[in-house]
Amino acid sequence: MDKPSSGLALLALRHDQPGNASERLRQLGLGQIPLTHDAFHELQPWRSAAHLEELLMASGVLPAVDKYICSFQRWLPGHLADIADPEHAKTIGLFATWRVLPRLRARADQSHITPSIRRFAAEQIKHATAFLQWLGERNTTLAYCGQIDVDAWWAENSEHARNCLRALLNWAMQGRHCRHSLSVPAMKATRRAALSEDERLDLLGRLLTDHAIPKNLRVAGVIVLLYAQALTRIVRLTVDDVVHDEGSVRLRLGEPASPVPEPAASLLLDYIADRDHMNTATNQASLWLFPGRRAGQPFRPDHLSALLNEIGVPVAAARGAAIRQQLLEMPAPVVADALGYHDKTTTRLRNETGGTWSRYAPGDHVRSPAGWTPRGTGDS
Repeated sequence: MDKPSSGLALLALRHDQPGNASERLRQLGLGQIPLTHDAFHELQPWRSAAHLEELLMASGVLPAVDKYICSFQRWLPGHLADIADPEHAKTIGLFATWRVLPRLRARADQSHITPSIRRFAAEQIKHATAFLQWLGERNTTLAYCGQIDVDAWWAENSEHARNCLRALLNWAMQGRHCRHSLSVPAMKATRRAALSEDERLDLLGRLLTDHAIPKNLRVAGVIVLLYAQALTRIVRLTVDDVVHDEGSVRLRLGEPASPVPEPAASLLLDYIADRDHMNTATNQASLWLFPGRRAGQPFRPDHLSALLNEIGVPVAAARGAAIRQQLLEMPAPVVADALGYHDKTTTRLRNETGGTWSRYAPGDHVRSPAGWTPRGTGDS
């Protein structure tokens, strides 16, 4: 690594406490700890064990497994152990094994797991546990749960809690762990208001000109405000997704790659030349556009969202404003292809915004997205 002192600092960290990095490496070398993921999931303190596990995966010593699946598997045994009723613990264990974990693994195989997906999986388990306890207080069980119980629980809990419980009820009905005739109310979709176009342009102008804002936040915010990208997608971008040739800069979000207008292009190239977290063993050869602090991992989208909100960039509202402006200027199929959206999503949003594009227009659609122009100039 460029700065070996960082690696030595890791080895020396908490050297007088059980479970430090030096002790774990010594135990691995002596065969006292099996070199397996399951063995790491049983180690305490779990944070230092998880960090070492990710370093070993990044260096090829351990087979690569999604970090959030590892995190869930590390958390689950402790939760099951805290359930007082053995029958409840058995039911929750089956639910986790045959419903929640397979869904997590399928998602990891298809794309990747985000912190919010991992958190929702744990909340499904927690709300399922709370529901079984609630049924017990009503002198009934999951097997004898009736529609009146489901409706009563629905009335007493928030929409988020209801969404978390759906998985248990659907799994229980499919597996005949409860009555097959139960009716689970449909999920309610909620949408946040988008920024106005003036607010979007003002935010874009501030990010492009305010050098007091950390450069990684400026770049991430500009990508949200120009290209309506979710942070879960932004953190998965690599430096190879930035195409720089023949004096132009393009960002590969879909097909074709989207042109990056000035001054956003210069900001993006300057940032790539000086990315964060590149001086330690964690990410020394990382291709992530936004490298994280954990080995082989990009920046956490939930952490990035919190930082953007701190500097006044409301991510959901900014995305809404950006995609609606795109749909006012280009046909929905073009926007969908270029920005990686589903065409049904862009068509629905176009209809909501009252866009005038009724079909795919002929001609050349390789255009720069609607961007920021300094106030007081006539440039476009």
